[in-house]
Amino acid sequence: MRLFRTTKTRMKTQPAVIVLAAGRGSRFIGTEHKLAQRLGSGTLLGTTLRHAIASHLQVIVVTTNRFADLARRSVAARDVVVLPEVGSSASNAALATLGMGYSIAAGVGARPDARGWLILPGDMPLVRPASMLAVARQLDHHPVVYAQHKGRRGHPVAFSAELYSELTALSGDEGARRLIARYPAMGVELDDAGVLVDVDTQADLDRLRNAEHGADARSAAQAASRLTL
Repeated sequence: MRLFRTTKTRMKTQPAVIVLAAGRGSRFIGTEHKLAQRLGSGTLLGTTLRHAIASHLQVIVVTTNRFADLARRSVAARDVVVLPEVGSSASNAALATLGMGYSIAAGVGARPDARGWLILPGDMPLVRPASMLAVARQLDHHPVVYAQHKGRRGHPVAFSAELYSELTALSGDEGARRLIARYPAMGVELDDAGVLVDVDTQADLDRLRNAEHGADARSAAQAASRLTL
């Protein structure tokens, strides 16, 4: 049985990139949050957003007050979803639901008419716009699609519009792992090591910065094989 319903409404909309930028980044030891760290001419988060916007897909940013202004400088205010920060004055019940799953649900719920959603962590500044588009194109044929490089699974991970109800029901830190396990997932092999590069620690960031000062941006992407993912 075919999983997808194709409607005129769905065909008129694009997939959306959901940039997740609400995490605490607790593994990063520094005076500032890792997403605020300088990388090239901008910040880590700003670079991720710039690449997402360059894909010409819709972009939704799920973040906290700390990065809301930065996000609004890149996308329209209506496309910025602001969540409570862990340790804020929000109720214990509300805080218990926060996590990657809740962030995904909030981002998907902000763009319910999209033809699908690509989940991109805000700490992945090297993912190419072309890679996002390659993943997005496969959403017409598969319920779950993910980027991979040399057989290694990376980001973005994308979900078709048919999974809207399940995505918006996510909460806590589980993320969307159970959906990936439940539905057939298709990997898109890409010549883009950036789909494997996230920045969790100061050492990760230092490697990117050092490579950036080398020959070119691809040198930075080649550092992916040495990062802890």
